[in-house]
Amino acid sequence: MNIENNKVSPSNRVGNRANKRASNRASNRDAILVAARAVFAELGYGGATVRDIIRRTDLATGTFYNYFTNKEEVFEALSNETGEELRALLSEARKNAGNFEQFIEASYLTYFTYYAERPETYRLMRSNRGRDGDNSNMKGPQVTAGLAEMRQDIERAMKLRMIPQNDAGFLTATIGGVAFSILDEMMERNPIDPHHAARFAANLFMRGIDGAVE
Repeated sequence: MNIENNKVSPSNRVGNRANKRASNRASNRDAILVAARAVFAELGYGGATVRDIIRRTDLATGTFYNYFTNKEEVFEALSNETGEELRALLSEARKNAGNFEQFIEASYLTYFTYYAERPETYRLMRSNRGRDGDNSNMKGPQVTAGLAEMRQDIERAMKLRMIPQNDAGFLTATIGGVAFSILDEMMERNPIDPHHAARFAANLFMRGIDGAVE
């Protein structure tokens, strides 16, 4: 056995320690976010405290403040994580649509399925309502960015004649408003059925109230 070949150089030891510290930091931050998601979903944003979040982890209080200043920052991190993931899924669904009806139904199905599969995330996002004195669903940077991306996709589809020429702003607001409203109703039902919700929303949008009744 060649002992020399098995020696770890000082530079490698430093690198290993750095990698371990980075891994621990990522693990600690993830633990805080997992705990915060559960706390916000259970207690709501207003009722939750930093102490509640820390109690759901195995971390010391001081460790929390190595990553976040307050619960606002934790909530923003969770909101950004959710928004970025959902926006990517919606963008992909719209891109794969072959016509206007598929564009609409794919958007609704992706949106409803995302929250149907993540009820804790839905409760988390609901807890944000009224946080800034505004009960509207269509606020916040991630929602605003998502609607802007949808409008861009609508305008692009109009240029390709996949969607009839119309008012892109009103169209975007209508699709978003229907999605937000039906989501709340769907999540209160048992069982939660995103396919039924998406079909209803798409039929309502494309054909009006008569077409929405199955």
